[in-house]
Amino acid sequence: MARLAAWGGGGCLADDMGLGKTLQALALLLHRAEAGPALVVAPTSVCFNWVREAARFAPSLKVHAYREAEREELLSGLGAGDVVVVSYTLLMREAGRFSEVSFATLVLDEAQAVKNPDTARAKAVRALKAEARIALSGTPVENRLSELWSLYRLVFPGLLGSRESFRTRFAGPIERTKDPEARAALARVVRPFLLRRTKGEVARELPPRVETVVPITLSEGERRLYEDTRLAALARLADAKGPKKRFEVLAALTRLRLAACHPRLVDADSPLASSKLERLLEVVEAVRAGGGRALVFSQFVKHLALVREALEARGVPLRYLDGQTPAAEREAQVAAFQRGEGDVFLISLKAGGTGLNLTAADHVLHLDPWWNPAAEDQATDRAHRIGQTKPVTVTRLISEGTIEEAILALHEEKRDLANSLLSEADGAAALSTEQLLGLLRYGAEGEASSGAVPAVRPRSDGARHVTGMTPG
Repeated sequence: MARLAAWGGGGCLADDMGLGKTLQALALLLHRAEAGPALVVAPTSVCFNWVREAARFAPSLKVHAYREAEREELLSGLGAGDVVVVSYTLLMREAGRFSEVSFATLVLDEAQAVKNPDTARAKAVRALKAEARIALSGTPVENRLSELWSLYRLVFPGLLGSRESFRTRFAGPIERTKDPEARAALARVVRPFLLRRTKGEVARELPPRVETVVPITLSEGERRLYEDTRLAALARLADAKGPKKRFEVLAALTRLRLAACHPRLVDADSPLASSKLERLLEVVEAVRAGGGRALVFSQFVKHLALVREALEARGVPLRYLDGQTPAAEREAQVAAFQRGEGDVFLISLKAGGTGLNLTAADHVLHLDPWWNPAAEDQATDRAHRIGQTKPVTVTRLISEGTIEEAILALHEEKRDLANSLLSEADGAAALSTEQLLGLLRYGAEGEASSGAVPAVRPRSDGARHVTGMTPG
């Protein structure tokens, strides 16, 4: 990173999650402190972590959290050794003020947050003036190769050409026809500026991670409710056309995902019990009986609320975190769990997928699969990271014969796309509207009529994978 900065170029630190990208970036900021002030842009939930880690590992840096009252005075008085930490949201609001300041070093943390070049957030980052630019992201490509172009447009403009030339030369051939020559050419261009180490290379002492899938058999009532929801969605979409159709399909898929989790998420007055919740309570009891502690992730805050209600009724000590948790409370909840206060930590995937160190847990439970496996992997690595001393068991609760099985099967396609850049494996295209409709047609027999759902393949990252095992 120091060499790239000295060249006046930019790069992406894409180490596996949990290998200390923040610490490495702090080392770079120390190295370049005399060159002038630095700016760190991060998700709101991660900003406090930067301030805390800097105080611990780089106390000679003068770190300023840009959420204090003296904002204008702060930016006008910056000098060597100063580091400003600001959220993407606040940067977007005050882009004009930040664009007037010249920084020696710019660090974009969780840089996948600016993967869409057309957003106000990405435009605010492009307006910044900085001599050296470094992006931190364990997942530089999540869904499609255009995200890579957007990232390098921010940290090394011109490296991958214009958007249209990138699409013609690389993204189109790789995603549509898996062209090996285009794939290899892109890897050659990017490799000097994509710095990546894996856990296997760096943290050989890290305990193993065992992945399990626990199949959930829905009750007859739950199955009926799910099928009614699915068929009603297909009927509504029969006449949908144009660009709006994709959004309607995604909304229908979200409703199906909710129906696969708990009947009350699609019908607040439903008297039906949730088979998934009952199974989760059994798993939690098994984890506690074995002396373990668990992180429980869900995409849906309403789902977490139902889980919280059930766990508290059973007297299970727990911690809780979602997107509405204030930064100070978030830090307090994490610190308390790390001290041993609470057997279960309920976390919304979006709020807790990044910026947390929760090595006090040795079990990770995913209540519902997300489209992008990288988001789940990031959440898992809150526990499976440097500092962990116990094997980590990752459990996914998947309702049989539902869209959840189809999403799980798609995970390997998404991983292949990322690996096509990082290890020159073949890539995969993002899902089309027709493929999404195929998921919606995934019915009670567990078959997609359109053939859009690929078969499940073994994990390619070395994690052991076991189906149907109950952690204990």
